[in-house]
Amino acid sequence: MTVLEHTPIFPEFRRYFYMLLQLLMMDEWGAGTGVLVMASVAAATWYFLSRPKPEKPLVPLDRQSFLQPGTEMIRVSKFYKDSKEGKFVSCLSEDAKTLYETFRKGAKLSNNGKCLGWREGPGKPYQWLHYNETLLRARNFGCGLMAIGLQPGPNTFVGIYSQNCPEWILVEQGAYCFSMVIVPLYDTLGPDACSFIIAQAEIAVVICEDDGKCNMLLERAPRFLRRIIIIKDASPATRQRAKNRGIEILRFDEIEKLGASRSTAEVPPKPSDLCTICYTSGTTGNPKGVMLSHENVVAGVCSVMLQLGEHRPNGNDTMISFLPLAHMLERCCENGMYLVGGAVGFYSGDITRLADDLKTLKPTVTPAVPRLLNRIYDKVMAEVNSSFIKKMLFNMGLNSKHKELAKGIIRRDSFWDKTVFKKVQESMGGRLRLMVVGSAPLAGNVLTFARCALGCLIVEGYGQTECCAPITLTVQGDHVPEHVGPPVACCCVKLVDVPEMEYFANMNQGEVCVKGTNVFQGYFKNQDQTALTIDELGWHHTGDIGQWQPNGTLKIIDRKKHIFKLSQGEYIVPEKIENIYIRSQYVHQVFVHGESLKSCIIAIVVPDVDVVKSWALENGIEGTLSVLCNHPEVKKLIMDDMITWGKESGLKSFEQVKDIYLHPDPFSIQNGLLTPTFKTKRPQLKAYFKPQLEDMYAKLT
Repeated sequence: MTVLEHTPIFPEFRRYFYMLLQLLMMDEWGAGTGVLVMASVAAATWYFLSRPKPEKPLVPLDRQSFLQPGTEMIRVSKFYKDSKEGKFVSCLSEDAKTLYETFRKGAKLSNNGKCLGWREGPGKPYQWLHYNETLLRARNFGCGLMAIGLQPGPNTFVGIYSQNCPEWILVEQGAYCFSMVIVPLYDTLGPDACSFIIAQAEIAVVICEDDGKCNMLLERAPRFLRRIIIIKDASPATRQRAKNRGIEILRFDEIEKLGASRSTAEVPPKPSDLCTICYTSGTTGNPKGVMLSHENVVAGVCSVMLQLGEHRPNGNDTMISFLPLAHMLERCCENGMYLVGGAVGFYSGDITRLADDLKTLKPTVTPAVPRLLNRIYDKVMAEVNSSFIKKMLFNMGLNSKHKELAKGIIRRDSFWDKTVFKKVQESMGGRLRLMVVGSAPLAGNVLTFARCALGCLIVEGYGQTECCAPITLTVQGDHVPEHVGPPVACCCVKLVDVPEMEYFANMNQGEVCVKGTNVFQGYFKNQDQTALTIDELGWHHTGDIGQWQPNGTLKIIDRKKHIFKLSQGEYIVPEKIENIYIRSQYVHQVFVHGESLKSCIIAIVVPDVDVVKSWALENGIEGTLSVLCNHPEVKKLIMDDMITWGKESGLKSFEQVKDIYLHPDPFSIQNGLLTPTFKTKRPQLKAYFKPQLEDMYAKLT
């Protein structure tokens, strides 16, 4: 609050203009042109009475990373003084080098504060486990695992198949008490992949959430699986089914009680020990197990803490957990909270009730993915576009907040925050001060909107599971969107030539390569893939194409292999899908296209002229192929057949095209759309059909 807020006139001034804006947003005064002018004057007056001081960025925004000497043009973080010498952050204090130690350090800092929160259902408040109780229960659970025959050490793998909940963390910390390794399973892997993981890692015990997930495991249970520890309860039928397969089902609380009665000396892990094998869903074949050590994860967490400066999480913060703990973005965010003694409240498990969870928990910190911000943006825009007055006020507020962002001002107590953006902020709980966005690219207009409307610091990162999540992160004070910031302090980044795609490092473009304390140990039992990914000098080749910006930040512009993520984070391999669709008798050639800012894929299809003309003749439709390509019945015929082939070949729903454009002329070497070996030139096809692709996406939105 400013000094003026203590004067007698200021509260009345504030209340008057709140009322003015609220009436305008409700369209109480029709066109409201005169009142709109009054609102403008009010906003200007309010700003000059309450304008805040801008924050000074921690690094110069025009030079956000160091360029090391040498021909490789390696860039390093400015947030760690030793990075110039090629050294990387591995921890922030000597007593917190493993996830076992970071949790205990946070418990001490919190003075036994709130740790894990959950709620029983809608309308119910959050309940909390405090740090000391969390540590005790985790230790008891770990002792219980010892009691049923597991051996301490980093060669023992414990599976967990559950949504985010307090028990997830109890399992994780219980395993770390005895240097065991956590292997998460998750729904999108599918039963075959889960079975593969259990078999490859020789997992004898899986902690399972409920009866449904238990049955999914039993459906293709490999012989290594001996016990399922269920968090909720299993039906008698499920228990009998498990018994028939030689698998014992135990309750979570039984293991805790067993451990409490048989105390075992802890065997804490070393920084170099594995803490998790995080399987990536992959794009073809079986998933790959990314081996991450305690040092890898702690380094990633601590480097982000350094880069956030005074905005970093602290013991007074509360974070909401709703992104899957099976992925490293959420794991790193939560472990960062535990390091500082903060509280983590878990969502109810139903994503449709997330808004209610947010309003009840009122978090100050949250990780997020573009899909969430896109939904907020779409909802707000639909509302403001319903009224001329609302749209005018929204644009005024957005412009005002954007000007503040450009000056380094981040707040949620301005005139516009109290009126135009109040509803948006309350939908996130009303207390949000920090949001970390990752997983997929975020459109610039959506990011700018979110920064203005939510009034909190929003940083966007780029990373991979293989680098324990963070590789780069945007800097507080940099309001320019559509880049992913400079390298974090646990790694260095360089770009290498990709001549076949005409990307060259001396032009500041190339494949992103990473080296540092966050880079993984390799793929589990997969030396061939490890050798393809990590070179002899220790550089991890990400497969992403980056471009250095003049200010030392990185922009991701392409993918080396023709693999991309949709906006919800799902990987797409277009060639695999094309090879399925081409089996349709009606399809001569097909080009599957998608974009990382879109949630679905589309395709350009060249029909088989003879088959399509024959069908048209039988159905009384006349015309050339060009005419038939524009006929709705022909389009429906071809698309339906493609979808049928996709279903029969096991394509997931997000791998099926949502629209097609029929083109009469084949792709050829002569028109520049095929290589001399008759492979499709994807960049050229994208450019050639740009209007049609844009038109299809416009119709799908």
